[in-house]
Amino acid sequence: MRIGPVQLTNNLILAPMAGVTDRPFRRLCRRLGAGLAVSEMVSSSADLRRSRKTLRRLDHTGEPGPISVQIVGADPKAMAEAARCNVDQGAQIIDINMGCPAKKVCKVAAGSALLRDVRRVADILETVVASVEVPVTLKMRTGWDPTKRNGVRIARIAESAGVQALAVHGRTRACGYAETAEYATIRAIKRAVKIPVIANGDIDTPEKAQAVLAFTGADGVMIGRGAQGKPWLFREAAHFLATGSRLPPPPTRWIRDLLLEHLDALYGFYGEDHGVRIARKHIGWYCRMWSGSAPFRADVNQASSACAQRRHIVVFFEGLSPQERLAA
Repeated sequence: MRIGPVQLTNNLILAPMAGVTDRPFRRLCRRLGAGLAVSEMVSSSADLRRSRKTLRRLDHTGEPGPISVQIVGADPKAMAEAARCNVDQGAQIIDINMGCPAKKVCKVAAGSALLRDVRRVADILETVVASVEVPVTLKMRTGWDPTKRNGVRIARIAESAGVQALAVHGRTRACGYAETAEYATIRAIKRAVKIPVIANGDIDTPEKAQAVLAFTGADGVMIGRGAQGKPWLFREAAHFLATGSRLPPPPTRWIRDLLLEHLDALYGFYGEDHGVRIARKHIGWYCRMWSGSAPFRADVNQASSACAQRRHIVVFFEGLSPQERLAA
């Protein structure tokens, strides 16, 4: 699929997730089949632009293109300036966050809170599109709450403003991540606009990716939590969409080596102390597919060094048998 002039290798996209889609995880998912990996959201606040967290999120060293950076905020001028700054840092696509349901984001009228103010939505989108020469995309939800699903209206505003693609999460802001995603609104949005529409929400298997594409008519799917601890889901989904058949599950030893590679990238990116803390959630996600892994996760969370974390992982995987693995 294409986003404006940018050609993607496929229509499988890693969703932006704060605290998850850092550079090591984006690179891993791209290598394992994602056609695009969107960055963690970057604040449009000039006061935060030089913070350590923001500078780390702007680091795209060695990252394969196209590079898509998500910005978040509520002021059109600040959002435009943030877009320009990120393009200067290498962004080839600017994504605007109108989908985050987090209270700390919504309380400053950003993220999915913007869906209540269609005039401000238009102002932000028009201002950002006019400020940069790269494609601008929009990540949104279906509305503020189930009684106010205005996703079709927002999508039409975005298309008129010059937005080049929409990623739509099949929940409202009020839903958070509870219940199940609904795709009827995404289908209605796809029928209402001509720009590419990417379906998002609860896509955690190759079969689900195919079913959502078929139901919504969307141009692509965006995978978020389904890829946590399973970045090879993109490769599996690409194969299934192309052939209709499942790839065999990856060998246990391959998963162990991939996890260790991921951890080494985290230690290198964040430094050992911070990297060890960041690694804990990833280790938990990788190992949740095995029954009986809870004691291991408790032990590895107490490890305070990279060496100790790696040693725990090697011992855990050495003790696994094929029968202990749950269905992926």
